[in-house]
Amino acid sequence: MAAIWKGALAFGLVNIPVELRSAVRAAETLSFRQLDKKHHKPIKMERVSTVDGKTVPWDDIVKGFEISKGKFVIVDEEDFDSAAPEMSRVIELTDFVPAESIDPRYFDSPYFLVPQKGGEKAYALLRDALAETNKVGIGTFALRQKQHLASVKSLGNAIVLELMRFEHELVDPDDLKLPSASDAKVRPQERAMAVQLIENLADEFDPSKYKDEYQEKLKAIIKAKAKGKPLPVEEVEDRENTKVLDLVSRLQQSLEASTKRGAKKKSAAKKRTSKKGAAKKTTRRRKSA
Repeated sequence: MAAIWKGALAFGLVNIPVELRSAVRAAETLSFRQLDKKHHKPIKMERVSTVDGKTVPWDDIVKGFEISKGKFVIVDEEDFDSAAPEMSRVIELTDFVPAESIDPRYFDSPYFLVPQKGGEKAYALLRDALAETNKVGIGTFALRQKQHLASVKSLGNAIVLELMRFEHELVDPDDLKLPSASDAKVRPQERAMAVQLIENLADEFDPSKYKDEYQEKLKAIIKAKAKGKPLPVEEVEDRENTKVLDLVSRLQQSLEASTKRGAKKKSAAKKRTSKKGAAKKTTRRRKSA
């Protein structure tokens, strides 16, 4: 995986030469083309001038910022370069904050920071110090003609950099009409049942359990239609909003279902444990023989 940025990670007087590499893979999604409904053939998207109606070549296209209706200021590459921070090749960590103190909404895109030759020791030092203190480094740097706020934290043997949103990009929850505990009039019995339901469904996070079923079903539909055999569309269960009067009964039903699910999980885990024990006994017998 090629590096998308090369520079230095700095904290105090320590500079670590690093490369920035993607930490995620692009989701596999189906690509569609726009077709003429009548002929089922691709259509062309042309770049047409609003003045004379002629097609404009790519070389004649520039970027402009509209300062008033129909009036633009042209911005070229030199202007973008001039606006970029001077320290564009250094991620200066100016603060170290508790990991749990950052609102998750600030985080955007994760990347791996990989040490370049000669930076391995300092890289490992910072990584282990971040893990031991449970702190996150905060700084800014320039990437793709834009200044970014970024956080740096340890993850196993790696240091992960996450691009962050600036404060003005977040919506203040106070601007929304959200119910307070007193307004909602939640009864202690309902709260207790909701807590119990969550505890019954509690488990370790296993990302392998979750699949993109929509893409898989869409592929199956396309494959069937290509053979002239459209698949029947599955009916989606229409869940109505839980009514206040029905809340307790819904919670009770959910608790009963979660209890059964928990019993099945324990039974399955017990069977796996017994199978492992039997396998170990068989191995010991074979060795002793």
